[in-house]
Amino acid sequence: MTPFPIILSSPSGGGKTTIARMLVDRRADVGYSVSCTTRQPRSGEVHGRDYHFLSMGEFTDRVGRGEFAEHAQVHGNRYGTLKAEVERVFATGRHVIMDIDVQGARQFMASYPESVLVFLLPPSADVLVGRLTGRKTEDAATTLRRLQGARDELAEVGHYQYVVVNDDLETAYRQVASIVEAEAVRHSRLPRVSEQVRGIVGALNDLIQKSPGH
Repeated sequence: MTPFPIILSSPSGGGKTTIARMLVDRRADVGYSVSCTTRQPRSGEVHGRDYHFLSMGEFTDRVGRGEFAEHAQVHGNRYGTLKAEVERVFATGRHVIMDIDVQGARQFMASYPESVLVFLLPPSADVLVGRLTGRKTEDAATTLRRLQGARDELAEVGHYQYVVVNDDLETAYRQVASIVEAEAVRHSRLPRVSEQVRGIVGALNDLIQKSPGH
């Protein structure tokens, strides 16, 4: 099996981080690529587990050194995926699961065209707005940016190979897991399949040549 990246995108509050964590927790063939961000940690978030929390200066320096597979600015903060994180997971023989925005997904595909893109869609506008405004801890300007960001991200759905409606979390998880399983047996991801087929065909040809009825 050749490991590949799985990118989950959604508007803020769409469940991409939750489903990514569920895949890592429940599947031995999936590993999580921890992203970098310049935003401040939220309550309960741990550096190195949820994100690599970097200063703006450190983030900029790493961009200059070409260390990111993708990076973008979202809601006034910078986010990115280190190439070293991707290679770390690949080295264990696992697929890389990432929850990144649509800007990052476009960049990442340029470096990893074998990536699988999954967009998690909210079941309705009302549900999405409720998720975006439900924190009640952000000022009006931040809420407005989140609403505008969701609108812009939804415009990118057509560039994704798969769309999963996240109405029920368990159902959405199972659908994403089934995508991983199907992609793992895609012909192009099985480097030895042609060799295996040739071996089987060769054995059949030998039997045919030796058959009394030939």
